[in-house]
Amino acid sequence: MEIWRSALRLLELMTIVVSGGSLDSLKHRTELLEALTGFTTETPSVECTLQGTPRSPVFSADGDFIIGGVFSIHYQLYTVTYNYTTKPEPPRCTGSIDTRELRFSRSMIFAIEEINNRTDLLPGIKLGYQIYDSCASVPVAVHVAFQLSNGQDPVIYKGTNCSQSGVVMAAVGESGSTPSISMSRIMGSFNIPQVSHYATCACLSDKQQYPNFFRTIPSDRFQADALAKLVKHFGWTWIGAVHSDSDYGNSGMASFLDAALREGICVEYIESYFRTDPSSKIQRVADAIRRSTAMVVVAFIASGDMRVLLEELARDPPPPRQWIGSESWVTDTFMVRYSFCAGAIGVAIPQAVIPGLRDFLLDLSPSEVAASQLLTEFWEEAFNCSLTKSPAVNKGLCDGTNDIKRLKNPYTETSQLRVTNMVYKATYAIAHAFHNALCLETIATTQCDKLIKLKSNQIFTELKKINFSQNGYHVSFDANGEPVAAYEVVNWQTNESGSTEVVTVGSYDASLPVGKQFHINRNITWMEGGSQVPLSVCSESCPSGTRKVLQKGKPICCYDCKPCPEGEISNITDSPDCIPCPKEFWPNAKKDACFPKPVEFLSFEEILSTILATFSVSGACLAIITAAVFFRHRTTPIVRANNSELSFLLLFSLTLCFLCSLTFIGPPSEWSCMLRHTTFGITFVLCISCVLGKTIVVLMAFKATLPGNNVMKWFGPPQQRMTVVSFTFVQVIICIIWLLVSPPFPVKNLTTYKEKIILECALGSAVGFWAVLGYIGLLAVLCFMLAVLARKLPDNFNEAKMITFSMLIFCAVWITFIPAYISSPGKFTVAVEIFAILASSFGLILCIFAPKCFIILFQPEKNTKKYLMNKN
Repeated sequence: MEIWRSALRLLELMTIVVSGGSLDSLKHRTELLEALTGFTTETPSVECTLQGTPRSPVFSADGDFIIGGVFSIHYQLYTVTYNYTTKPEPPRCTGSIDTRELRFSRSMIFAIEEINNRTDLLPGIKLGYQIYDSCASVPVAVHVAFQLSNGQDPVIYKGTNCSQSGVVMAAVGESGSTPSISMSRIMGSFNIPQVSHYATCACLSDKQQYPNFFRTIPSDRFQADALAKLVKHFGWTWIGAVHSDSDYGNSGMASFLDAALREGICVEYIESYFRTDPSSKIQRVADAIRRSTAMVVVAFIASGDMRVLLEELARDPPPPRQWIGSESWVTDTFMVRYSFCAGAIGVAIPQAVIPGLRDFLLDLSPSEVAASQLLTEFWEEAFNCSLTKSPAVNKGLCDGTNDIKRLKNPYTETSQLRVTNMVYKATYAIAHAFHNALCLETIATTQCDKLIKLKSNQIFTELKKINFSQNGYHVSFDANGEPVAAYEVVNWQTNESGSTEVVTVGSYDASLPVGKQFHINRNITWMEGGSQVPLSVCSESCPSGTRKVLQKGKPICCYDCKPCPEGEISNITDSPDCIPCPKEFWPNAKKDACFPKPVEFLSFEEILSTILATFSVSGACLAIITAAVFFRHRTTPIVRANNSELSFLLLFSLTLCFLCSLTFIGPPSEWSCMLRHTTFGITFVLCISCVLGKTIVVLMAFKATLPGNNVMKWFGPPQQRMTVVSFTFVQVIICIIWLLVSPPFPVKNLTTYKEKIILECALGSAVGFWAVLGYIGLLAVLCFMLAVLARKLPDNFNEAKMITFSMLIFCAVWITFIPAYISSPGKFTVAVEIFAILASSFGLILCIFAPKCFIILFQPEKNTKKYLMNKN
């Protein structure tokens, strides 16, 4: 029962730590330390005894001060199901060694030995180390964190409280974000600073939760932004996304998706998994990649998780895909053997050179290897032999001829040191913090006191202030404990020998202004060895002249291309909207540019204008010829009987009527607009006045023949002239008022036709225009009525009948003109007006003068006084 109670209490305390809670009481801390490390403080004794079995470091060395190190050297945890009847053993690692992580741990040893040999950094002080393998597991990382925080002396004497004898002052690690989070929650409670070389989760930037956490590698927030900009840089808007189901992958992918959304990138699918997930889930992720339409796959995956996915994909390689990798796996030389990923690009930690590191890594003597269980395991895996006297099955004894310098694996690959330099910088950062806390620099010497009772919070304080350069690489931390974000753009390229290698093709610097952060300085090899950037879009780009219309229920990158509406253009590809052209412009046929609208008016060059002008001039000539005939035969009875003075005045006005139609042809101007309407109005009134005068004379002439009627004395030539002048003067007054108040003016008509401009004369005052027409119409109706009254007067040549016909034609023309004028578009409005002027003018001249001219010219025998006086 006691075992069960202890186990439940341990589970409760572990839940507090891992879920983000804090050990807010000494009782809680003591209980958890007892449960995990075996220390007991049940009785108030001066002796604290280690009850459990401590976890042994994979590498260790004594020193005046100890630096901890935690690396994911193995990626699997040996799990055992306990029945709570026996004491659990500490969790242990299993599986193959991640030789890259082994290189990281050995690089930390190299850095510490290099520091111990320096005379300018911590002179007289020797740094020791305790490096642990966390198996990339949270339980082991938590166990290591408590052990680093508490120490592992078997017996401690310190009054009634267990001291922290052997406690490390700072630690390098962990490689993964999730184990680092768990470690930081524990070590942060004891103010022990933690400097990670590879934990990139943006969540670790939260200083409220992780105040003791530092890192020499940039946060995933910058990496996610760089990856999104990289995808946008190459024009990819339709991608697939895969990420680790861990703090690293979940946080990194969330940051990437936010950045992708800002860049207008759409994601077809998002899949997540962890390397320990069932194979069915890994296969589901692989199938999603195989059947997707997106050509680009963004993989925000930890190196160990990526290896599992690539192994699954290798069983049935997918169609060609352009892989975009996070720095965790894209520079891992173990991955390049998967040929279907050739052409992958991604961001990586900048390359570095660490003098002497390669020799240190490869200088492994047999005795050194045999003395380390981890190195022995590495050696036996690398050379497939056994160093023990009883070799395993299918393994022979290592005969001493194995040369590690000929070995090709991530441990020996030092041509592209990236994350290794982050380990190197983290170790030096802690050393500089120790130096600033322990040493006093004078002008001549540097003196360090190793007997100072140093506390971890002093190292924590000094770490926040460090600012130095090592091997040309600057090291400092901002307020969030992070360095300046800078990456290299790398590309998997196939070399001449046929093998794939990681090549640097550009750079990304987050400190530069937007638009200048990326710099590509080398050709990129794409999937399947292509030299052209692959296309990965949900919909093809919409060309100029079209706009994007989103497809219902699909992401914004899936759309149809619709032509721009009438009068609008788009002059860029993938335009979301079309823009209208300015009022006086119109789109071209492709609707990608606006051009000035063609200007239309009744021009002399047009056939219609030529025809109308011909009739106009012909009518004027006909009027002049008629006047000449009348003048030549002015003494004949027909001419004398038809009031020759009014006839000549009528012919003069008709000539003007014919010619005034020419003012309507040509581009409108201020003078032509005023002239055409006023001339037309006045000449027609003059014309109708003459016809009206002739009609009145005819009526009065017959009334004067009655006995005792002397009415003709009131309608003699002076009165006829005065009548014509009076009627015409009224029209002149109307026109003057119209011109003074609101005269006609030229205007660009943009409404009748959308695609062209009609140059026309605006009426100015519509009242003035219709007053002019109305007055003409009033005189025409009056003249018509009088002519109707006189149409049956007895006469061989009844002029009143001809006037009736002419007025009938005149009125019919102008009554028809009104609806035609209103409904005719553009320049045809002017043509209708000219036609009405010509038609009414020809009606007058033909009806009134043609019969007389016919008699004068072809029937002179009828041009006698006797014939005219003969009554039927």
